[in-house]
Amino acid sequence: MLKNKLIIILALIGSIAGCAATQQARVNFDRNSEISTTSYKTFSWLKETKILAEPVDVNPVMKVRIDNAIEQAFIAKGYQLINNVEQADFTISYTMGSREKVRVDSLPTSYRSRFLWGHRYYGSIGISNENQVRKYTEGKLAIDVYDVKSHQPVWHGWAVKRIKSADQDNPSKAIKTVVEQVVAQF
Repeated sequence: MLKNKLIIILALIGSIAGCAATQQARVNFDRNSEISTTSYKTFSWLKETKILAEPVDVNPVMKVRIDNAIEQAFIAKGYQLINNVEQADFTISYTMGSREKVRVDSLPTSYRSRFLWGHRYYGSIGISNENQVRKYTEGKLAIDVYDVKSHQPVWHGWAVKRIKSADQDNPSKAIKTVVEQVVAQF
């Protein structure tokens, strides 16, 4: 019985650690409920540059990767990319960015116990905190869809993700995954 409990506990710890190691992007969207997208078949880019507002420090190679990933994600959903904006059912554009963030965790490190009238007592004396400061980069990608006929925004999807070293080592895979997660909401 003890052996089975130990195996279950180790399996739970392993699955929790696995979930933490493969942190997914936080993905969400907002939709304009007044415009129906059910008849959409074709799309085009809103602007020739594809990106709505280019950050000052944009990596041009990364931008091309994102452009291609977005196009491929909409094509994979069954939409056809056309060059003539006026003939498309909807247009797309996106914004991207990243920022450095700091996370501070304060954890109690030790409790010294005392005996007070024969009972163990954990007092405020001897309690100390260990502060951990972590710097990390958080990236954000937002994709926008506009109805060509009404010139109204139809859909806004976004993802926020902590950029890990694995993402930096294989940016194409990370971009493709995040873009697919966002476009899947459309």
